[in-house]
Amino acid sequence: MNQVLTERPAVVLAADRAGGAAGPLASATTDVVVMTVLAPGAPDPIAPLRRIDLDNLRRGVRYRVLMPDRARLDPAVATRLAALVRAGAVVRTVAQVPSSALVVDHAVAVLPARRPASGVTAVHLPAVVTTVVELFERLWSGATPFLSAESANEAGLTARQRELLTLLSEGCTDDTAAARLDLSVRTVRRMVSDLMNQLGARSRFQAGVKAADRGWLLERAS
Repeated sequence: MNQVLTERPAVVLAADRAGGAAGPLASATTDVVVMTVLAPGAPDPIAPLRRIDLDNLRRGVRYRVLMPDRARLDPAVATRLAALVRAGAVVRTVAQVPSSALVVDHAVAVLPARRPASGVTAVHLPAVVTTVVELFERLWSGATPFLSAESANEAGLTARQRELLTLLSEGCTDDTAAARLDLSVRTVRRMVSDLMNQLGARSRFQAGVKAADRGWLLERAS
């Protein structure tokens, strides 16, 4: 009996103002995962933010976005990521993202075309989609959540906790922080322990750095 092939071939899409991925994204119903290398000075047809991403989020499509850590240091990119978070997306960062890709509903993988002018390639082959999703999940499991200053407020951080985090980022000891905050050392140590657990930090200094990376100290820094 002859085998019948039902898989659709890869389709090359022309680049457009939405970044080349608008076509596949328009069909999203449940889930979109995005990862981008965020190459300096180079346009990335996969990278958010697009109007259709916000439209999808309003329709209830689940978004997970993975970016390099350096995205936190680019004000323009960080602003777009914060907008995605406010719209309901979950954003994380890792030290390095090996390749850009976007997967819609675990059914189609959107990859940059070999020639930038060619836009993107939408691949419907299950083996390719599965490979991209598995790579994303491995990176995602060890990535750090991106939280805007608004997210920090929603998480319930007090002004005193923010001040303590700033002192930690400056390398202050528990005794010094306690003196400057007019608290007991015991109270400061309890607060530090709680904040370290919340941030997933291994040291006091790392807790301060992670808090700064997430924008939790933005108001004080400005």
